[in-house]
Order: sequence, then C-alpha cells, then structure tokens
Amino acid sequence: MGQAISDRQPLGRTFSNAVIAALLTAILTAPVLGLQLRLHGYQIMIRQNWQPVWMAVTAVFLFQLARPWLVRGKTAIKLPSLPALGANWQRTILWALLAAGLVWPFFGSRGAVDVAMLALIYVILGLGLNIVVGFAGLLDLGYVGFYAIGGYTYAMLNLYFGLTFWECLPIAMVMAAIFGFVLGFPVLRLRGDYLAIVTLGFGEIIRMLANNLTSLTGGPDGISSIPKPTVFGYEMVRVAKVEGARTFHELLGIPYNSEHVVIFLYLLALALVAFTLLVTSRLIRMPIGRAWEALREDEIACRSLGLNPTRIKLSAFTLGASFAGLAGAFFAARQGLVNPESFTFIESAMILAVVVLGGMGSQLGVVLAAILLTVLPEVARGLSEYRMLAFGLVMVLMMLWRPQGLLPVSRPAVELPQ
Repeated sequence: MGQAISDRQPLGRTFSNAVIAALLTAILTAPVLGLQLRLHGYQIMIRQNWQPVWMAVTAVFLFQLARPWLVRGKTAIKLPSLPALGANWQRTILWALLAAGLVWPFFGSRGAVDVAMLALIYVILGLGLNIVVGFAGLLDLGYVGFYAIGGYTYAMLNLYFGLTFWECLPIAMVMAAIFGFVLGFPVLRLRGDYLAIVTLGFGEIIRMLANNLTSLTGGPDGISSIPKPTVFGYEMVRVAKVEGARTFHELLGIPYNSEHVVIFLYLLALALVAFTLLVTSRLIRMPIGRAWEALREDEIACRSLGLNPTRIKLSAFTLGASFAGLAGAFFAARQGLVNPESFTFIESAMILAVVVLGGMGSQLGVVLAAILLTVLPEVARGLSEYRMLAFGLVMVLMMLWRPQGLLPVSRPAVELPQ
C-alpha cells in the first residue's frame, strides 16, 4: 500500500508539472504564433491562427509527461550515440568532403550551388571562430564585426581606389586582423560573461559605424555594384567594361552563361575553405595551438608554465579575425552589395551555433554543423514562418542529446590505476 502511494505521488507531480508547462507555453506562444499581422491594402489586419499554438502546447505537455522515462535510469530511453572518430578518420572524412564538393556544382542545380556556397562561407567563419572559442576558450559574440570589416574593406577599396578582388583579399584579412588585435587589448583581463558583453558591443559598434558614416560606407544603403573576381585578369561577364578587353568566355571561345559565374564562385569558395582548413590545422599542431588549449583549460596553470596569456589571447583574436575578413571579402564579391543589415547580431549567433553544435575544437564538426544549419532551413523553406522556432527547438534537443557537440575533438587522457 505504501509503495502504491509513493508511486502515485511522482505521477501526480509529473502531471501537474506538465499542465503548468503547457499553460506557460500557451501564454508565451499565443501572441507570437496565434496573432499574426497582415497587410490588406493600406490597413493592418490581425489574423487569428491558433493551430501552431495548440501544436506547441500539446508537444510540451506530452514531453513533460514522458520526461521521467527519458531521464537516465533503469527505464531510460537512450538516444543513439555517434561513434568516436580519431584524428586520422576525421582528416580522411574532410578530404572526402572536399572531393565531393569539387564535383558538386557540375551535378547540382543553380539554387543548390548557391546554398552550398553560403554553407562554405559559414564553414570559413566557423573555423575562424573555432580558434577563439574552441581552442582559446574566449567567448566572442561580436565576431560578425570582423566579417563586416572584410566585406567593407573590399567594397571601399574597389569603390575609391579601383583595386581588384585579388588585391583586396589579403588586405581584408590584414585589416580584420588589425581590428582583432586592437580588440584584444581591452579584453585581456576579462573572461566569461564580461568578455561576451564587450565583444557584443564591438560588433554593434562596427555595424553602427557602417550605418552612420554615410560619406564612406553609403549608410543604410551600403555599397553596391561590387565586381566579381576575375580569372587571371579576365572578367566573367557578357561584355567587358573596358573597351577592347576580352572576357573569359571569349578567351575560351564559348558562349556566355551566367551559370559559369556561379560555378566559378563556388569553386573559389571551396578553395578558400581548403586554405582555411590547411592553415588552422597547422596552427593547432604548432606550439601556439597548444598554448591556446592551455589557456582554455586553466589560465593560472598556463602562467605557471611560463606562457604569456596576453600574447596568447592577442594571437587568438588576431588570427581568428583574419579568417572572418577573408569570408567577408568573398561575401561582398558574391553578393555585389554590402550594407549594415548583412552583419547583425543574429549572424554572430549563427556562427557561434555552428561552433557549439559541431563541437568546440573539432574542425570536422564545425564543417558538418555549418552544412546542416545552412541546408536544413532551405529544405524547410515552405515553413518559413516557423523556421526560427524549429531552429531553436533543434538547438535545445541537440544540447539535451549531445551537449559536447556532434563530433567533439578527441583529447589524450591518462587514467590513474585504482
């Protein structure tokens, strides 16, 4: 009898918790999902749509009821675990992905190649932020600021000085690295939440400067008509801008096709990804990479080993920012337009999500997470109104299932005998 009563009490408590969670879900989602604004002519009408609210309430209620059976214990439902991959396997998979990416544009549609190009940009950004967050352990929420610096560097140098993409690409990396070095000084003594707030402010400062310096950056309209990269000096356009100059398709003797430009930009993005992978993989094997890991694990122990945390932090911010500048310059060339709205905080959050979901410190995990977070929203384009809701739900489930990321980096460990 006593055992039966003790069994009923947790069940009743679980039911009450499920009801409370469902009510809170209804209160939070009703104004957002249930009431939608629609424009009819010149009037704004409120349309009621309670179906997504009931779906969210039901899902939360059922999840709370099933929660006791999902937690760890004798009756736990264990989710499938991913196999642990060694460094050699991860390197092999990376080379296989690069090889598959090399032939992808010749079989995929133009829309699919465009999406893949966007994924490659996030791969470069994720690998750059992985240096700061994954290896050095410094939480950076303003990484999009360096991304903007790279894009505006190419746009402004081309607009005012007529420099080409290939001339501006290393300059964009250097400019972003300089700003990363400057940002490193005020955050030398900061860690955790304080560091995140300062870097978040830096990203917003860059965006506001781009928005207000109208005479230089074009203000809210940004800078447009940014030229695409050339192939050995030959433009991939229908008609050359300079009279008497030859275009790339005239050099080859083939008719002009706009798909050739998309394929070339995709292959260029893939080459930049390969360059980023090569450099970052070499860096983490060098003494500077070991110093980043030592700083991440314990700063006091890092000092006791004779390492200088100031130089380590500055090197992490500088090198991580340089790859953001690389991605920003390519983004400007791909879009042909840069404006402040392209570099909002949601971009920083997206890049940080790539690093966290992939596994901090894992290059293969960052690549896979960037592909997933870019491709899945495009697959669910029909559910455009609930894309961010689904994105948040996937993030929550991912943190519950595998908080260390998809493919966490394997670190050597030593076990002492009992």
